[in-house]
Amino acid sequence: MEQLEKQTKSKGGRPKKAVKKDQLIPVKCSSYERRVIVGKAKSANVSTSEYMREIALTGKIDRREKALPKEVLQLTAMLNHIAAYLNQIAKKRNGIEELSALERANLKLQSVELKQLAKTIKSHLQ
Repeated sequence: MEQLEKQTKSKGGRPKKAVKKDQLIPVKCSSYERRVIVGKAKSANVSTSEYMREIALTGKIDRREKALPKEVLQLTAMLNHIAAYLNQIAKKRNGIEELSALERANLKLQSVELKQLAKTIKSHLQ
């Protein structure tokens, strides 16, 4: 009987949180105050609820790291894909036909340069 209880499968899905936040506190404010609160929450990169909870409990907000703009992330992803593609070309060419040492070095150098460029762009914009 105990074996049957141990073998029950979990339902899967998202695990339960240790402390469930299910209590609501309605707060009345003017439309101006609401815009200010929402704006400050966005500048701190937190939700409005989290912002108000932190202000009420600790009196301060720990600013989260600023996320890079979507366009920069897309550019660096594209550069990383190109670098990986160059590496794949080099490997395929090495398997099918021989590349000269100079060609292999050029492909490797271009791959390294693209990866370095992606890192430089990210570090510059942070």
